[in-house]
Amino acid sequence: MTKEEFSKIVPSIPHQPGCYKYYDKQKELLYVGKAKDLRKRVSSYFNKNLDNYKTKKLVTLIYAIDFTVTNSEHDAFLLENSLIKHYQPRFNISLKDDKTYPYIVIKKEPFPRVFFTRKLIRDGSEYIGPFTGLMRVRELLELIKQNVPLRTCSLNLSQDNIKKGKFKVCLEYHLGNCNGPCQGFQDEENYKANLQQVRYILKGNINDVIRELKEEMNNYATQLLFEKAQIVKKKIESLQNYQSKSIVVNPKMENVDVASILSDEHHFYVNFMMISNGSIIHSNTLQIVKKIDEEETDVLSLALDNLMAKNQSIAAEVIVPLAIYVTDPDIKVTVPKAGDKKKLLDLSFKNANIFMQDMRKKETLLLGQKSSEQNMLVLEELQEALQLQDIPVHIECFDNSNFQGAYPVAAMVCFRNGLPANKEYRHFHIKTVEGINDFASMSEVVYRRYKRLMDEAAPLPHLVIIDGGKGQLSAALESIERLGLTGRMTLVGLAKREESIFFAGDNEPLQLPFDSPAHLLVRRIRDEVHRFGITFHRQVRSKGTIKNELEDIPGIGDKTATELLQAFRSVKNIKTLAERELTKVIGASRARIVWDHFNPRP
Repeated sequence: MTKEEFSKIVPSIPHQPGCYKYYDKQKELLYVGKAKDLRKRVSSYFNKNLDNYKTKKLVTLIYAIDFTVTNSEHDAFLLENSLIKHYQPRFNISLKDDKTYPYIVIKKEPFPRVFFTRKLIRDGSEYIGPFTGLMRVRELLELIKQNVPLRTCSLNLSQDNIKKGKFKVCLEYHLGNCNGPCQGFQDEENYKANLQQVRYILKGNINDVIRELKEEMNNYATQLLFEKAQIVKKKIESLQNYQSKSIVVNPKMENVDVASILSDEHHFYVNFMMISNGSIIHSNTLQIVKKIDEEETDVLSLALDNLMAKNQSIAAEVIVPLAIYVTDPDIKVTVPKAGDKKKLLDLSFKNANIFMQDMRKKETLLLGQKSSEQNMLVLEELQEALQLQDIPVHIECFDNSNFQGAYPVAAMVCFRNGLPANKEYRHFHIKTVEGINDFASMSEVVYRRYKRLMDEAAPLPHLVIIDGGKGQLSAALESIERLGLTGRMTLVGLAKREESIFFAGDNEPLQLPFDSPAHLLVRRIRDEVHRFGITFHRQVRSKGTIKNELEDIPGIGDKTATELLQAFRSVKNIKTLAERELTKVIGASRARIVWDHFNPRP
């Protein structure tokens, strides 16, 4: 939608709070937003000079605008939240998390088991979590095992089966880890009391468990059952020791949630912590891709609402760095300036910062995995930076390799939709060039590659990257001209040191922003062709230096040399063998030839 087109509809947009919705020509919902003043907010997309590429892209796709007026900005937030969750517009922040976090489940069954799982099955079972680390889950399960007797077997403990005496107690009963419900030694009411202690532990209410255990210990002591009292005392000490390690602030602080937000050029980072009785019982940080220009207040509001629901929060207060909206009006929003709550907020910021730095390192090292939608945004960014006619969904990259002029080879890697297409990688032995001539070598492999694609009527790449200087690029372009493919694909050179991109005839190279996704993609492609080429060159070089001594023997070819090396590992070993040992592997006639070569008669 252009400014002129928008100016015709702007009078119909009221100066009232509400939600606005942007649609494209196919009537697909692109974006949902909220505003205190709908006309001012929507107009800002068309009247301001937009710096953000993704926001510019959104504006070009807008075909229709719809809006809903609400009584207040808070009501607009509730409506926006609901619409985003329902429609998941592609330009709104995505709060989906692809990771499958661990949960602890209290299984819906007679005498429920308690165990670790990553699958949420809607069978009425109670799931507690998610937890961000498996170590945390194991620590909690071990704590439960030490202090709460529960069954671990998968027997069907129906009342009929128990009454019929189908089961006998196992070793866990004799070790004191289970009270034997399978044989009727524990009834369901008593077992439910144990499960309640499990819930207390998992939700951080360890004081409640300790209080119940102290009552149990005192009862045993009153009855002069000192051995049982001692066992319960050890459980209390175990829980107190665990509690002392996890308290980070005032233990009198009850259920509160803490959230903080940081951002860089491409992402928001939201840390979320659940606090119970002064202990952190859950911590998680989300990385949220920036789709368009968005306020941190709006992002934090949506993210916090999602995280509280996902983690089944029961907090009556949230501690945050900004005044935000929350879905439940009874939840108190606190922006602390000092004290214990400020310490918790600082800790949340610390966790968010550590996570942000870690993700930056992963992206720099190309360890972060992107979704197909994110990859497409990166390719669109590369298209704009290189002024390409089409989005470069098919990219190929070439590199030469030789060792002091010997064993010249080349490699080509292929990326489709921003990801390696390994099956389309190609190796090349240089056939027509003698000595060290990188330009001629590049010309040969580029010609061979695209002559083959033409003969097979296969689609050509949108972008070809030549790893090397202007000489290699010019040589590659000569082959493209010979094939009559000029203008059908774009060729660029990549400087080895500066990682600058240049076109033929340009005096000044193009330098992409160092930390931009487009630059990281180009670096990844360059590193991949290096890896692939060097691996191949080592194989060729190894074959040349190790097997040549065998292949130089008249009457011994590649196949025989390979059989000998597979059997005896090295030429040095082969030289020491008796003729009969060689005969077992390659036969008598060839064994005689090899043995005579290494053992010449005087």
